[in-house]
Amino acid sequence: MKLRFLGKESKPNDSPTLYATDRDSYIVQGYIVTDPPILALLDLTDGETLVEVPARLMVHLGKDGLSGEILRPAPPIVHVKADGNYIMRGPRVTDAEALSQMNIPHHETCIEIPKSSVLPLLAGV
Repeated sequence: MKLRFLGKESKPNDSPTLYATDRDSYIVQGYIVTDPPILALLDLTDGETLVEVPARLMVHLGKDGLSGEILRPAPPIVHVKADGNYIMRGPRVTDAEALSQMNIPHHETCIEIPKSSVLPLLAGV
């Protein structure tokens, strides 16, 4: 899988990042979710995981020709935290080619989200 960097929201030791893929999908890199109340709400299947990202990460969708304004949080966004961060659900990225193109700190992971799942979330779509 080939990745195209769209943007990141970084500070030291943190790097939530958004990529477009050559498979009509997005890779969302974010914090590993370990909060028991959130995990208890969801029944994840094998290969699925959650990532937490700042809502402002989505503005980088504009670099792929989309509005980055989320009109209404819905799956793949499964929770909005009090600080406005999104908890997103999707298949954990295991593609070796994709992973070799990213720098993922030990406290982060990434998921793949089909573009068709992102479009309904955006204002103006």
